Amino acid sequence: MSRRVVVTGVGLVSPLGIGTEDTWQGVRSGKSGIATIAAFDPTEFACRIAGEVKNFDPHRYIEKKEVKKMGRFIQFAIAASDCALSGSGLKVDGENEELVGVYIGSGIGGFEVIEREHKALLEHGPRRISPFFIPATIVNLASGYVSIRTGAKGPNSATATACTTSAHSIGDSFRIIPHHPAG
Repeated sequence: MSRRVVVTGVGLVSPLGIGTEDTWQGVRSGKSGIATIAAFDPTEFACRIAGEVKNFDPHRYIEKKEVKKMGRFIQFAIAASDCALSGSGLKVDGENEELVGVYIGSGIGGFEVIEREHKALLEHGPRRISPFFIPATIVNLASGYVSIRTGAKGPNSATATACTTSAHSIGDSFRIIPHHPAG
């Protein structure tokens, strides 16, 4: 007899707040997460507004020496997964680790790391490129880090399909559950 238990938790890192509660309160109060871009000088751009994640401190979720090895999207994924696990009550342990999977999507990955390392290459040459360049930018490292940190050893995947990433990730998860040994 197979058993199917699907536990979900929502972990949000959004322009309205860090965590589900902050984001939900922002939505309920009619708050907008759209504001003038603060991450860089947008003066030369036609569009100067964006939905930026504000006041995010990766050190609340990740050890200091690990932060520099990750693109910001990986840091967001770890924070969101911590929130999701906390909200779901799911504890990954030796009894269920093979049954717990991680699916994470990112529209593009660590683009800011690509820019930073390209600048280092141009200004200082190839020896100044970080050995963490590729691991900090590729989308599957978000789900990889989360699975390692949580102990999840079930299906693991990462999706990068631009604007359809979230829908694509949900669809992939829906399709894999019936084929998983616990499904």
